[in-house]
Amino acid sequence: MNFPLFIAKRIYSNKGDHRKVSRPAIRIATIGVAIGLAVMIVTVCVVLGFKHTISEKVAGFGSHIQVYNVQAAGYPLCIDDSTLQAYEATEGVRHAERIALTQGILKTDEDFLGVIFKGIAQEYDTTFLSQNLVEGSLPQFSDSATNYPLVISKSMANKLRVKTGDRIFAYFIDTDNVRARRFTICALYQTNMKRFDDQTCLTDLYATQRLNGWDSLQCTGAELLVDDFEQLKQTNINVLHTLKGKTDRDGNGSVSYAITEVYPQVFSWLELLDINVYIILGLMIAVAGFTMISGLLIIILERTQMIGLMKALGARNSSIRHTFLWFAAFIIGRGLLWGNVVGLGIVLLQKYTGIITLDAQTYYVNEAPMEINIPLIILLNVVTLLVSVFVLIAPSFLVSHIHPARSMHYE
Repeated sequence: MNFPLFIAKRIYSNKGDHRKVSRPAIRIATIGVAIGLAVMIVTVCVVLGFKHTISEKVAGFGSHIQVYNVQAAGYPLCIDDSTLQAYEATEGVRHAERIALTQGILKTDEDFLGVIFKGIAQEYDTTFLSQNLVEGSLPQFSDSATNYPLVISKSMANKLRVKTGDRIFAYFIDTDNVRARRFTICALYQTNMKRFDDQTCLTDLYATQRLNGWDSLQCTGAELLVDDFEQLKQTNINVLHTLKGKTDRDGNGSVSYAITEVYPQVFSWLELLDINVYIILGLMIAVAGFTMISGLLIIILERTQMIGLMKALGARNSSIRHTFLWFAAFIIGRGLLWGNVVGLGIVLLQKYTGIITLDAQTYYVNEAPMEINIPLIILLNVVTLLVSVFVLIAPSFLVSHIHPARSMHYE
């Protein structure tokens, strides 16, 4: 039988112990551990949810990897079906799609707005767009004909005072002349990412190719979606190897860029959030540790007579120390239990109700996003337990300074 564990269980389960100091100390220590873990769980879930939500929004419009003409993004690149298949055959790439960009001006009788027209074809993955539609429905995009459909953002619609179903003129200016086209607004989207909502609208690939004076194979480039975002850097290297030494119909080479390279400021900002997480985790673990240290010292001092009696009966200092460490482990375990209940309760409440709202113009989301990562939460529990027990090793040596005769002399 493990003697220290047996004694610790008896002390912890003794409900008739009404000591005036140790019981409140135990409650405070338990609450300290619970609050610390709950804050850590909520922090980690918020940051993970926020990072993934913003990453998905950026990748939703810009994809994971972009392929352009090696000269510059403004030069056309010939992409046929076999080229798309070669992209998709690259290790790590899930899907490939063509795009053609052009600039123009949307104009109503009362206002005008400069925008980027992004032409997409039938192979374009519209999952992200469908998830962010607020009005109307997506048209069938084409690369062979067009009736000039247009998908614009909610903010554009508000600025121009238009709605779905309205027809709007767009003007395209080049060195020779000004061309006008009349588009039909089919749907409105809203991502709350100002850089996209204020600039990008979508139409047929065929329309943008003709506006740029290109043939059916010429595009601005291709967008690639990857299987695993965590392996984005390696997948981009694989794509570069695929592109190396190959040219298109017109002899143009191509180069690829990961989304983290295209929008470095966004992803650098997201990486800074990790520093905040580390600081909060460190502070919360420190709070839990110091609370346990103070609680253990109070418990040891109040049980001086019991320690002296155990020494008189032949118990070694190490056994007594282990007894109080086991006792502290029970307190920490109870605190971890309540911390998980409170922390996960808050996370689930926010996840399914969205009770905590945010300013979308500042944070790019309407409500605090939550993402539950079970392995990471288990790791938080284990680390909190180990660190809390570890910091109690030094205070537990206080029992070696308690003399049996002196401790039992006074009640």
